[in-house]
Amino acid sequence: MASIDKIVREFQGADRQEMIELLIDYSEDLPEIPRRFAERMDRDLYQVHECETPVFIWVEIENGKARIFADVPEPFPTVRGLVSILVSAFDGLSPEEIESAPVDFISQLGVAQKLGIRRVRGLSAVYARIKSEVKKHGAGT
Repeated sequence: MASIDKIVREFQGADRQEMIELLIDYSEDLPEIPRRFAERMDRDLYQVHECETPVFIWVEIENGKARIFADVPEPFPTVRGLVSILVSAFDGLSPEEIESAPVDFISQLGVAQKLGIRRVRGLSAVYARIKSEVKKHGAGT
């Protein structure tokens, strides 16, 4: 798990090419989803439809910590990298820590200026989904 501050520092100083390289590195770190998610018939319920690329997010609360799983097809390494950033930043945190994460985390990365607003919209939707799922599941613990 990488801290939000560390991730922001990595990206803020990067030019467009460096950002793409960072995203490719993050994409390679996105863990495979557990079989129980891959085989679900209701998989569509977990898709973040605001993303142009198929992105699926699952959130569980286990021992008071969020477990965040994501599936993004490998032919989309920059999108996989962006999603992997969120998984890396939030997996293993408590619901309270995720709830208190900065609302401007996505804009702090500087993605819009270097990769375009469409990426920001999709990434913001994934971020919002993670936060809402954590809140929903955290309420039951």
